[in-house]
Amino acid sequence: MLDLKTIEPMIRQALAEDLGPHMRDITSEATIPADRQTMAVMRARGEGVIAGVKIAEAVFKAVDPSLKVTLYVTDGDKVALYTKLFLVEGSALSILKAERVALNFLSHLSGIATLTNRYIVAIGDSKAQIMCTRKTIPTLRSLQKYAVAVGGGKNHRHGLYDAILIKDNHISVAKSIKVAIEGARKAAGPSAKIEIEVDTLEQLQEVLDCGGADIVLLDNMGLEELKRAVDMAGGKVLLEASGGVNLNTVRSIAETGVDRISIGALTHSAPALDIGLDIDL
Repeated sequence: MLDLKTIEPMIRQALAEDLGPHMRDITSEATIPADRQTMAVMRARGEGVIAGVKIAEAVFKAVDPSLKVTLYVTDGDKVALYTKLFLVEGSALSILKAERVALNFLSHLSGIATLTNRYIVAIGDSKAQIMCTRKTIPTLRSLQKYAVAVGGGKNHRHGLYDAILIKDNHISVAKSIKVAIEGARKAAGPSAKIEIEVDTLEQLQEVLDCGGADIVLLDNMGLEELKRAVDMAGGKVLLEASGGVNLNTVRSIAETGVDRISIGALTHSAPALDIGLDIDL
């Protein structure tokens, strides 16, 4: 869910970054009368899935509460080229102050939602879930994970604090898979979900033999290994494929029978959706 109250500090910080300590747009102030009123239309300049319109609206309102914003779309809408997203009316200086920050949020989040949706479409009617990771831009994780959900994907754990995922470094320090799982189970309790990462089918078998894990992350395995892993697990644990996933490979990975596919690129490499703001006199 999108909680605008938690986003307000991000908006203030982004505006301060662009407008400086005195919150000024010196170019607009030098070229436009202070009392000039105008209208501006934000349009999609590419096809995609929209995410973040309320955030963009909040940016304009943060600069000038008197600005009037009319939304034409909602988050999750698929838009075509030149689709009108919203109209903003009021002080020309205020609109231009807010323009770039609003576009940055909206373009970035819509890019994530668009890329996520492309992965969803690519796997067709597969049972696999497309999931994001912790590979996010610092301070923007909550927004990026929101955009993934808007695009139809699922959120993995939000951070190190809310779910147990035993990775290779944990196993190395703990000295064995068995010790790591037993320690996690003891600390988390019987009802907690525990996930563990493995690199080989031999490690998967070790996890299955000792029990205690609910989800196994199969890291950088080929298609044949993934198929064998599905057969080995026999539904006893959920299987998550990760590593080497792109739009060309994701359908084949989904067809191996894994339950989840995690993709860091959804948040760390999604191209921004091209969106622009044009003065509409």
